[in-house]
Amino acid sequence: MKSAFALLVVLAACHPPRSGETLTESVRSYNEGVRWQRYAVAATHVPPEQRSDFVDEADERSKDLKITDYEIVKVEQKGDSEAKVQVKVSWYLDSVGKLEETQAVQSWEKHGKTWLVVDESRLRGAEMPGLREPPTEE
Repeated sequence: MKSAFALLVVLAACHPPRSGETLTESVRSYNEGVRWQRYAVAATHVPPEQRSDFVDEADERSKDLKITDYEIVKVEQKGDSEAKVQVKVSWYLDSVGKLEETQAVQSWEKHGKTWLVVDESRLRGAEMPGLREPPTEE
């Protein structure tokens, strides 16, 4: 089983998303992949050098973290190659059993014809495992 999973990670790292995929298609594909634990699919929207770690970490978190829904709240495209996407995520931890809601901001960049999520952090709501906390203002 481990060797099959390792092969899946390697193939995901080598297989880019469809050429010319729109920002909206990329955002949906990434977030659907995360929601349904299809991490190899989601990883195609992460920079290539981060894909293997992304899949490993997401798979480890999924033992307790369950995402029940997501909603794309807002998309702000900045020119042709950058965008900020606000996503609302409903989730719970099996170990706790309490439904939580978190809003996150995803930073997307276009590399060639491919949109990649380069950062993701919590905007508001409950702290969520695997989601970076926003920088504190001092």
